[in-house]
Amino acid sequence: MKELTVHAQSGGSRVLVGDFGGDFSRFVPEDKPAVIITDSNVAGIYAERFPDCPVITTVPGEENKTLGGLEKIYSGLLECGADRSWFILAVGGGIVCDTAGFAASTYMRGIDFGFISTTLLANIDASVGGKNGVNFHGYKNIVGVFSQPRFVVCDVSTLATLRESDYRCGLAEMIKHGAIRDARHFENIEDNMRGLLKRDISTVETLVYESVSIKAEVVAQDERESGLRKTLNFGHTFAHAIEKVCKLAHGQAVSVGMCIASRLSVEMGLLCEDKHQRLKGLIETAGLPVSLHEKASVLADAIAGDKKRHGGEIDFILLEDLGKAVIKPIPIARLQEIIRGFEF
Repeated sequence: MKELTVHAQSGGSRVLVGDFGGDFSRFVPEDKPAVIITDSNVAGIYAERFPDCPVITTVPGEENKTLGGLEKIYSGLLECGADRSWFILAVGGGIVCDTAGFAASTYMRGIDFGFISTTLLANIDASVGGKNGVNFHGYKNIVGVFSQPRFVVCDVSTLATLRESDYRCGLAEMIKHGAIRDARHFENIEDNMRGLLKRDISTVETLVYESVSIKAEVVAQDERESGLRKTLNFGHTFAHAIEKVCKLAHGQAVSVGMCIASRLSVEMGLLCEDKHQRLKGLIETAGLPVSLHEKASVLADAIAGDKKRHGGEIDFILLEDLGKAVIKPIPIARLQEIIRGFEF
């Protein structure tokens, strides 16, 4: 087991990475009543391992990560008599963690919560850092809060139950962390991709810990995304538009988004072509897409609704090198113009 702490302005969050064998009961606080929030997919696999406490089971899928989905959680909390003295334990992937964290942060103006992450994508990204939210009118995570969980448990043993496509989606966020912040981590992913794809426990645990450490360091410096944390959005401006328009899974959309942003970095004279090809090659080796069948112009209108915009600009994340991201404010109209003439 490996452990670190996210030292954020709003409070600390303990992160545990290891093989816990799906033993969820050990993470329920002994000093207060608890309720579990999960989805039907996770419950179908692990319900017998849940501790003896109320369980709120949500419907899986991005289309249910909405204010309507939140209402059902609030209703469940009221039905089981939860108050401010209770603890919410979310068990599941990114959607469960995002939604449960938002519910916990707003129910009765906030009650204590923690996450047990059961997917690679949630291990590396969604469960760590204190961002909690839901989608609204097709826009990703546009309604939400910053609120740190008491703890995050990344139980790598649960990754064995993931579909291959879902597992590979998590590799996209791992590659992203190396691309924007740590060239050594990027190299370690390259060197250990075979072990990652085989889901070797030791390899996965080591690289998940490295990746989470990168994000923890960024969040500690900029919890509320006023500067450095924006670099974690590398590939995501395009990815959110791709998800909305092309209906790809998040990790697949991020993969394509990173390739587009990397190519744009080359076009703007910031990144060498060989570094772009290296990033693209690693994404392909991970079994993830690097391009779209649709023309890039279909993304232009969707970009305008991105939550990272301010006024008429978007803080766009580009690469100067592998392991070094840069933030460049680009007018939305100019970005749309670039996209409409962009081929990838």
